[in-house]
Amino acid sequence: MVQWESPQEDRAARFDSSRPHIARMYDYWLGGKNYYPADQEAAEKVIAALPETRASVRANRAFLHRAVHQLAADAGIRQFLDIGTGLPSTGNTHEVAQSAAPESRIVYVDNDPIVLVHAEALLASDPRGATDYIEADVRDPATILDRARATLDFDRPIALMLVAILHCVPERDDPLAIVTTLKDALPSGSYLVLSHPALDAGDMAEVQQRQNQTMPADAQVTYRSREQVSRFFGDWELLEPGVVSTTQWRPGTGVSPRPMPLWAGVARKP
Repeated sequence: MVQWESPQEDRAARFDSSRPHIARMYDYWLGGKNYYPADQEAAEKVIAALPETRASVRANRAFLHRAVHQLAADAGIRQFLDIGTGLPSTGNTHEVAQSAAPESRIVYVDNDPIVLVHAEALLASDPRGATDYIEADVRDPATILDRARATLDFDRPIALMLVAILHCVPERDDPLAIVTTLKDALPSGSYLVLSHPALDAGDMAEVQQRQNQTMPADAQVTYRSREQVSRFFGDWELLEPGVVSTTQWRPGTGVSPRPMPLWAGVARKP
């Protein structure tokens, strides 16, 4: 069942294809088709500043796949709360989790109206498990937690997925408090899977500036240093190798060791 946060008319009013949106830009970088000219133009400007953008977002996607598979196959996690879902692509969280554990339950969260249009792909669950979609903003953790309870059991461990989403939350909105609220609601044995564009890598400060020049005032991005990203994990137990580049988090075979400008890590709640 899809959970509707707002009336259809309100979603239509909020949809504006003339304004670039990070979810559609991400889809463009991944080689998808669900973007508009404004998204393509903004995405190409970022590529001009960071030629390895496409490789970076694909490495981020591969990190998500490895982390979800490890938690489902090896750590026994059967519940996933994926915030900042983005547009459906190859190997969505539920596909990876349910390939290892068909009974897995997944709740997706995003605030882009176009993602809702594609929610059917996100809800194609294995019949032994379940998937749901919530239209909500990461900056409203109370709503997310309340609605997620319809699908997830908060008395059992949950993997909280914050993959390439927190750079969309400026410091004025207190992202640390948001993450803390989400983490505090989860029981012992839960996990946090997080990745974030790195401010302290190469020319990323300039890339951030160029990207913000292309984005609406209410959609600016904030890249963060490794130290700043590490704060989000708090006192949870970081899995080896800690907070590293996405390509260096348990890469296995077939993954290029070349560092990408995104920090990533997985931590367990004691």
